[in-house]
Amino acid sequence: MKTEPLSSAELSELILGLNRLARNLWWTWNQEAQEIFHKLSPRAWQNLYHNAVAVLHEVSDYELRTRLQEPAFADAVRDVLKKFDAYMNEPNTWAAENAQKLNDKPVAYFSAEFGLSETLPIAAGGLGILAGDHAKSASDLGLPFVGISLFYRQGYFMQTINEENWQTEYYSILNPRNLPMEAVLDAKGEQLTCMVQIATSQVKFKVWQVNVGRIPLYLMDTNLPENEEHYRDLTLRVYGGDSTTRIMQEILLGVGGVRMLRALGLQPSVFHMNEGHAAFLTLELMREKLAAGSSLDEAKALTTKECIFTTHTPVEAGHDRFSSDLVQYAAHRFASNLKISHQEFMDMGRVQQGDESEPFCMTVLALKYSRTANGVSELHGEISRQMWQGLYPGKSVEEVPIGHITNGVHVAGWMKGPLRRFFRRRLGEGWETDLNTPEFWQRMEDPEFVSDEEIWALRSVLRRELIEFARRRLLIQSQNLKRENFITYDHLLNPDVLTIGFARRFATYKRAPLIFQQFEHIVKLVKDKQRPIQFIFAGKAHPRDDEGKRFIQHIIHLSKHTELHGHLVFLENYDIHVARQMVSGCDVWLNNPRRPLEASGTSGQKTSAHGCLNMSIMDGWWREGFDGTNGFAIGPDSHPDSIEEQDRVDSENLYKVLNDEVIPTFYNRDASGVPRQWIQKIRRSISTLTPEYNTWRMVQDYANKYYLTGE
Repeated sequence: MKTEPLSSAELSELILGLNRLARNLWWTWNQEAQEIFHKLSPRAWQNLYHNAVAVLHEVSDYELRTRLQEPAFADAVRDVLKKFDAYMNEPNTWAAENAQKLNDKPVAYFSAEFGLSETLPIAAGGLGILAGDHAKSASDLGLPFVGISLFYRQGYFMQTINEENWQTEYYSILNPRNLPMEAVLDAKGEQLTCMVQIATSQVKFKVWQVNVGRIPLYLMDTNLPENEEHYRDLTLRVYGGDSTTRIMQEILLGVGGVRMLRALGLQPSVFHMNEGHAAFLTLELMREKLAAGSSLDEAKALTTKECIFTTHTPVEAGHDRFSSDLVQYAAHRFASNLKISHQEFMDMGRVQQGDESEPFCMTVLALKYSRTANGVSELHGEISRQMWQGLYPGKSVEEVPIGHITNGVHVAGWMKGPLRRFFRRRLGEGWETDLNTPEFWQRMEDPEFVSDEEIWALRSVLRRELIEFARRRLLIQSQNLKRENFITYDHLLNPDVLTIGFARRFATYKRAPLIFQQFEHIVKLVKDKQRPIQFIFAGKAHPRDDEGKRFIQHIIHLSKHTELHGHLVFLENYDIHVARQMVSGCDVWLNNPRRPLEASGTSGQKTSAHGCLNMSIMDGWWREGFDGTNGFAIGPDSHPDSIEEQDRVDSENLYKVLNDEVIPTFYNRDASGVPRQWIQKIRRSISTLTPEYNTWRMVQDYANKYYLTGE
């Protein structure tokens, strides 16, 4: 049947729709939308970090109009735009029924980093990924919510490994024109700007908006010609520079963020501080209340009613602390605003009042002036109560008012294509509707819904995708494109072998090389002809963390110059894209932090939907999620007091569970080659972990326990 060509008006409407879609990160969790941009330019999609805006810039208006004359492609675009519009305009959201109180006064969520997509690399690690997933689920739930952060024009660093196997860093400039963001305009149609005083200067900043489904994320940017150069560079890099840069970034985030919200006409009911970086916002709220006629005590009390605080760090060094001299230099205006002395101001960030040797701590400031505070797992809540008991004299550890909400992940945003296609074939169009319900995932335990053979076939597809991805990355890393190297890398790793993954920040407490303390035993395991194993590692160390860099160097050395060569690889430049490949393709996700220093951890939560099993120390979220049937525990729910003894015992326990449980279960196959016991663990992992450890549940917990409970 002949199809009539699209009219010019129809073409223009579709092109406008595609441009609108490209500038909303909803496409990062919709497979069909991603396929549209991939089809327009597969090479640009791959090489430009899956950036829909950059792809549209790559394709001329003429080519786009031509491509849309293909009926099947035009139909696919119409279908995606229809789904996008339906999502954006859906009236019957969870929040519409359960959080109407927030309609006119949204939640303002402050975070120094947001990990939304590899397209927009303004996050350093798990804190930012958590913030990004929190925002996506707030959108899905229809929650009145705005995000506040900084636009780092060089983002987080790109990682390369030099000839000494040492991590080196380089940066590239992010151009807003090529990113899914747009300038926020004022009433005159000019880009909105605001001011904040830092040290002795008035620092001006402009504002960008990133659309994350239904919610806006506002990013502040000091790169303006009116500012002195060092202030222009405040928003240059994620956590860049020294303590002076850090305190100035945090003044901009907290104080500037509140002023920006006021300039936008927003009056949030809740100011949610994701970690202590934004705690200076409490001082700006107090200043506003003093200006409105409140006394200082009244201003403090009113501010406390508006604020909530989430702490993510059970490591002392992870809490920002600033010396008295630095606070006096960078933030002296706060004391004068509040009409108090410098020492009185310092006491607002101290545990021990009047102790001039104690620095100003951002976590202390946040805890003092928040109506509620929480850790990010049950154990982390306990550790936080112990850490900060000194702030609450007369209270026992159990009475310290720090609760917990266990972290989760945005499931749709982490699902790989093969898994999405599996459910689409099974359930038809609209299969995502019930994605976040327990019933959706519990059906994976039903052999009539999905057989063992189908699960094993899916796992084989996902493992093959990871292996081929790793081979491509390793070939690029080699920077040596001779024909013989193509052949060599094409045979690196084995798609049939038990694949163990480790990917995260290379903070030393995460103990990336722990498994290789049992080196001789591990060599025997990887070389076992009948039941071999292999490892894929990835991750970045902070640019100033030489010990973390030594961990990377050690693992790369093992991968190149020992008997582990060919069975252990390290993938450079870890980002969200690499993470998505690994959490879906690995068979086992290794997590061995030094307990109890992993506040929650979320990387392992991303694996469960794909049938990758967790093998983890009983720390963070895993001690809540593990039930004996849905993965593997490394050691008991306790730990020795001595660091040296803990490392030794954990290394032994890790090898033991790998050798005695993981490998035998994976390779115990029936006559048809299917590992029935392993697949039973996969079924249990999917059905018990995925519906619980997700941000759909987590954001509802925040809403019910904290957002909706204020006066």
